[in-house]
Amino acid sequence: MLVRLTFGSLLSAATLILAGPAGAETLNVATAGDQNMVDYVKDYLGPMFEKTHPGVKVVAVGTGPGDAGSQKIYEKLSAQKQAGAAAWDFDVVVAHQKMAGQMVKEGLLDKYRAGIPTGALVTRDTAENALGADVGGFVMPMFHSQTAIAYNADMVKTPPASYSELVEWVKKNPKQFGYNGIKGGMSGVAFVTGWIYAFGGNTDRLLKGPYDETTKAAWDKALADLKDFNRNAVITPGNAGTLDMLNRGEIAMGPVWVDMFYSWQAEGKLPPSMKLKLVAPGMPGQPMYYAIPAKAPQTKLAAEFIALATSPAVQAEGIVKRFNWYPGIDAQHLQGKLEPATWQKLFADITPEDLSSKGKPFPIAPYFNDILESYEKKVAN
Repeated sequence: MLVRLTFGSLLSAATLILAGPAGAETLNVATAGDQNMVDYVKDYLGPMFEKTHPGVKVVAVGTGPGDAGSQKIYEKLSAQKQAGAAAWDFDVVVAHQKMAGQMVKEGLLDKYRAGIPTGALVTRDTAENALGADVGGFVMPMFHSQTAIAYNADMVKTPPASYSELVEWVKKNPKQFGYNGIKGGMSGVAFVTGWIYAFGGNTDRLLKGPYDETTKAAWDKALADLKDFNRNAVITPGNAGTLDMLNRGEIAMGPVWVDMFYSWQAEGKLPPSMKLKLVAPGMPGQPMYYAIPAKAPQTKLAAEFIALATSPAVQAEGIVKRFNWYPGIDAQHLQGKLEPATWQKLFADITPEDLSSKGKPFPIAPYFNDILESYEKKVAN
């Protein structure tokens, strides 16, 4: 039976552990995300760190999935700052983009990245920009999830390399491309966002701000073209629905989450003929971040923990092999750390260079909302 503990009870448990063996040091790690995130720290990273740091105990506390889990971390740190606490409860936090940016803005995080040896191993803009917030120096990506176009190589011999080529391909192959619009999963949302990046203009403003409510008026032609594109596309039930239709051969191509794609393929739910293409100018994905609270009790240990977690060897074994995620650091640093078969599987279709140049973040929140609202008004209707 699955037992769900509240954030408060987990925190109380962590406090009890902290009061454990005399003389022992505790590194408290709070992570948003699903249970697998907690297990990753508790069962994999923690024991590894403890072996190289005798007398240190790593305690993992889960705060729940999604942005709500990151919100709880933010609320805890904010409350401790307002209370004037000299030392806060967490040494390391793992959070989503939205709340990481908020925590940087409110002075809740330490600027540590330049002081760790792996800090220079990440160059993607998601290490500097979190949905419009400048987080440079304050975060290290734990992993990157990424969307791409999946296609059946038996049905598509030369896949489109760009959104413009995709438009022409769909005209010639009606009802062979499917996506879920903006309902039922983020793979469709990512496709629509990439469409606006490709055809809406001024992508830098969407990614970095400042927000201007008049910007969306420039998307009218792109949205009209997307509505026309949809006439030759299939609207699928959701993330899983797109993969199901690809598996059954009902469509030949559609946007997917890369980690989900590889998991389905490993489970035999997608044929080996399925491949991936990250089309130009790019499609969005999103990272999870490691960060250190501004008043962490164990800042030195926290930095050493994150350095271990973002080292090429740990990123290869823990992030890539265990979860089918793309690494938080630039992928080329993992060469030689993965067996050829693992490297070939993850990077044969989408190269490290593709990820660096065409892996995009989602836009800042107000533009993101504008894209969704504009799709509903001008494409879905």
